[in-house]
Amino acid sequence: MTLIVFIVSLLGAMAIGVPVAFSLMFCGVVLMWYMDMFNTQIIAQNMIAGVDTFTLLAIPFFILAGELMNSGGLSRRIIDFAIACVGHIRGGLGIVAIMAAVIMASISGSAAADTAALAAILIPMMAKAGYNVPRSGGLIAAGGIIAPIIPPSMAFIVFGVAANVSITKLFLAGIFPGILMGVSLIIAWLITVRRDKVQPLPKAPMSERLHVTGRAAWALGMPVIILGGIKAGIMTPTEAAVVAAAYALFVGMVIYRELKPSELPQVILRAAKTTSVIMFLVAAALVSSWLITAANIPAEIVGYIEPLIDRPMLLMFAIMILVLIVGTALDLTPTILILTPVLMPIIKQAGIDPVYFGVLFIMNNSIGLITPPVGVVLNVVSGVARIPLGKVTAGVWPFLIAETLVLFLLVLFPDLVLVPARWLQ
Repeated sequence: MTLIVFIVSLLGAMAIGVPVAFSLMFCGVVLMWYMDMFNTQIIAQNMIAGVDTFTLLAIPFFILAGELMNSGGLSRRIIDFAIACVGHIRGGLGIVAIMAAVIMASISGSAAADTAALAAILIPMMAKAGYNVPRSGGLIAAGGIIAPIIPPSMAFIVFGVAANVSITKLFLAGIFPGILMGVSLIIAWLITVRRDKVQPLPKAPMSERLHVTGRAAWALGMPVIILGGIKAGIMTPTEAAVVAAAYALFVGMVIYRELKPSELPQVILRAAKTTSVIMFLVAAALVSSWLITAANIPAEIVGYIEPLIDRPMLLMFAIMILVLIVGTALDLTPTILILTPVLMPIIKQAGIDPVYFGVLFIMNNSIGLITPPVGVVLNVVSGVARIPLGKVTAGVWPFLIAETLVLFLLVLFPDLVLVPARWLQ
């Protein structure tokens, strides 16, 4: 019965338009009332304790690093580097979009920020070259959602805190699946682009390639510093976030000189607004998470899916389908915060590696960013590139299918995640 109370109160609040964070608090209050243990101190204590974590400091600094990267010219130089490398190939601008998305993902970890930067620069170029614009927008949206999978990933940080799983291990385990998603997008793009009568860019001479690479070297060095520092044990993910923000600030203001001191207050304000939304969600979710444990809801769910506990692969398939469905209606962070405390006890009881599950869970939630009707990243592309949302949604389907196939491939072959992760660790 507690499971029904939890679901009805949460979904009921969201259905009448209550923001997700307040819906989480509301369902927590309803559970407390139902279990006859209502106490406002429990709400306050869990909200404060939920965000009073050193690890969560990484979130504001990675968000700030992403804002500084876009304002300081790092994103544009990464795209210029990709154009110089592969822009002359037929369909090359699409490969540029994916290549740039993977590189930028290893710097900012924000799907919306990366997608906005890519769409603003590349879609006008792709339209001029004769590419199908809605499909190009769909590709950029699908490339943008690689950001939560390749480290540094804010989604991994939130999941790691909620599930008590090593964030460093999650970071290293996400590298190969993220690259695999990029490869799947390139294959899907090269298949679909054959219908377009496109004009490839002229091949850049070697001297120009070297010049562009030199200009982008500072930007390309950022993921090397972050990931190298984490893997070598020099930095924790939180310390890496601070280094990333300081590095982006230094490069944008001193090296590239595109970030002016007068722009810093606006950059910091944008980062603060995004941070406040995420951190309030985390605080509210910890209330419902504590009550989910107190109400023994995971044990109640185990009773329903007990036949699958001894069959981990079937259990993973069932959970992935559930998360795909939930992802069509909820954004990335709320889905992580709502489902993690419910699913983790089941995962542990089934003997599934928590790091492996975390990678697939975040990948699945990321795919939800490009699934209608919500599709946050689709809305970003639509707004930045001024393409009707319906057309972007139609254009994203080949790439959505490709990324979903990769997800289920990883369910069938867990070693594709576990073996590279062990090697990197």
